[in-house]
Amino acid sequence: MMRLPRFRYLAPRKLSEAAAALADLGTQASVLAGGTDLLPNMKRRQQTPATLVGLREIRALRARSGDPGSGMTLGALTRLSEIEHDSAIAANWPALAQAAASVATPPLRNMGTLGGNLCLDTRCSYYDQGPEWRAAIGYCMKKDGEICWVAPGSPRCWAVTSTDTAPVLCALGAEVTLVSAQGERRIPVEDLFADDGIEHLTKKPGEILSAVHLQKPTPDARSTYVKLRRRGSFDFPVLGIAASARLRADGTVEEARIFLSGTGSRPTNAAEAVAFLAGRKLTDEDVLREAAESIAHVARPLQNTDFSMSWRKQAAREFAARALRNLLP
Repeated sequence: MMRLPRFRYLAPRKLSEAAAALADLGTQASVLAGGTDLLPNMKRRQQTPATLVGLREIRALRARSGDPGSGMTLGALTRLSEIEHDSAIAANWPALAQAAASVATPPLRNMGTLGGNLCLDTRCSYYDQGPEWRAAIGYCMKKDGEICWVAPGSPRCWAVTSTDTAPVLCALGAEVTLVSAQGERRIPVEDLFADDGIEHLTKKPGEILSAVHLQKPTPDARSTYVKLRRRGSFDFPVLGIAASARLRADGTVEEARIFLSGTGSRPTNAAEAVAFLAGRKLTDEDVLREAAESIAHVARPLQNTDFSMSWRKQAAREFAARALRNLLP
């Protein structure tokens, strides 16, 4: 049995208090939301903060404001199970409800939070192991080592993003608010991520992700999320495809956004496929097939997740086509 290392726990009741604590403690502290990712990582000694700043007592982080007619703001501590069963979210931003429902299992979705899933640590077959296993191979550059075992000649870490909600919120054009002792800033979700397996977030060490802002949906807006994994529950995505689009009645694409998860260190923008789809009909099988090929082209999996690389490349085309068909009424 792996046990948690010793740590100090702080339970501020105000967001300003939590931000002040992080400013004082610096890199020796981590934020604890639902804990479904951080605590297992601590047990495996992948992350060993001296202090945890718990957010569960900060009621403002569970608040919700707005409505589908004008856009909605969700507090970062909104549980994934709440999003999964929210009829207003399912009706107006269905991809978000689908993504939340696909995370892990019901008990974990009852603990896991929207902000926590967005900030989920990157994953890799060589990294997500017990301390003895990692010590046996000499560790990796993500923690305690100097080499990336996925690409030994590479100067960077290739651990992949495995969050389900991030590609969806990128595709929906959502924004997040980040709060620190110096103030707050609001950025697109897409700008929250960096293409690096170690420093995968642009969020500064003293910042807390406090809220997610969903844009007002238009009547012709559609969105979907499809996920490839070995089991139908629990597993992280080997590939996640989030797509949103505005369609005319005949299926012509007026505007679209498509992002992938599980294939790179940040959600991947399928910009070429989006450019190709503009003005074309999703009801045309040739168009759909070519767009799916373009989406699969940016899904460049490495040998650091489940399944073989060649099979995952083939599956990417099929799942891309499935996502595009889901956009049709």
